[in-house]
Amino acid sequence: MALINGHANGITASDIKLARKNGVMSNGTHNGLDNKKPIINFNPGPAKIDPSVLLRAQAEILNFQQLGISVMEMSHRSADFAKILNGAKATLTQLLNIPENYKILFLQGGATAQFSAVPLNLLQRSPNCSADYIVTGTWSAKAVKEAQKYGKVHIVHQPLEKYSRVPEQEEFDLDPDAAYVYYCDNETVNGVEFSYVPDTGNVPLVADMSSNILSKPVDVSKFGIILAGAQKNIGCAGVTLAIIREDLVGYCMKQCPTILDYKIQIGMDSLYNTPPSYSIYLMGLVLEWIQNTGGLLSMAKKCVLKSQLVYSVINESNGFYSCAVEDGSRSRMNVTFRIDGPAGDSELENAFIEESKAANMIGLKGHRSVGGIRASLYNAVTLEETQFLVNLMMDFQRRHS
Repeated sequence: MALINGHANGITASDIKLARKNGVMSNGTHNGLDNKKPIINFNPGPAKIDPSVLLRAQAEILNFQQLGISVMEMSHRSADFAKILNGAKATLTQLLNIPENYKILFLQGGATAQFSAVPLNLLQRSPNCSADYIVTGTWSAKAVKEAQKYGKVHIVHQPLEKYSRVPEQEEFDLDPDAAYVYYCDNETVNGVEFSYVPDTGNVPLVADMSSNILSKPVDVSKFGIILAGAQKNIGCAGVTLAIIREDLVGYCMKQCPTILDYKIQIGMDSLYNTPPSYSIYLMGLVLEWIQNTGGLLSMAKKCVLKSQLVYSVINESNGFYSCAVEDGSRSRMNVTFRIDGPAGDSELENAFIEESKAANMIGLKGHRSVGGIRASLYNAVTLEETQFLVNLMMDFQRRHS
């Protein structure tokens, strides 16, 4: 099995060359899209949902399974909604092979709410009310700021000069008495992704997988908690997935809002208050789509291939395109790059964005805090759509070098 960017997959260098050959015209020019063709959606989130999922949702929106009402109108206490909720949990359990000692929650507030929920629920497990954090980008840094409101936070590695790499395991100074170790598996803003699961010994590992959940197989038993907002890889905005090991429940701080209390939410089966019912329904459809299109091994292979198509253009551009992230830490989900040097040329980058829009591509502008270009290649983005981007990049370089 080949290793590309540190990720195990079935991809070889010849696979990448063949995909590029099939996706690029012999003269290297861009196959432009016209207004009659679909939008190619590279948005970082909310992001593309496979059309087959949307078509099914469209067919059921007025009359779900001949009940005469929409899921949006359905009581969350009804037996019909219970089937939707339990169906989503069952499919997720199959996809991730979730052990029996884990609970699945469908929450609200995004992963951002979990920046507070995690310390409020877990910090009291530590005699020092402390937790370890790995900070590799914008979102893990924000998680630290929230956790510091409730207890002690120890960043387990030397501060990174810039968010361009994932520290090695050997760099971590872990506290065996910490309540948990927290990290963000994929940083969407900076384009940094872990190629390994941190070894934290007996200390529970908490992972924010909002942007790469279900893009690869994961051994759930290595984690205490897995968190993920749905709006990138597994559905639409509004619902947040939490997979929680049972023994971590019951340590909630007194000041924790009831809505964030894992014990309460588990006891009420995510129905303490009205849940984001339609978002849960749509997540269930996406989970079925993943299951029916080859599962996580298929998703992983396609994600590696798509990202390597773009990274190959960057690497072979003689510096016209540059990616600040080190090779072993480059994200499969969010490919970030600058044009005409590491600092980027704003005029050229703006021109690239305008040309991408003219070619019916959206969402390629980099995050406002870092600038540049960002291509988000989540599960629903196809290889063919990625090839259109590769074509544009090659043609743009040819005309502007």
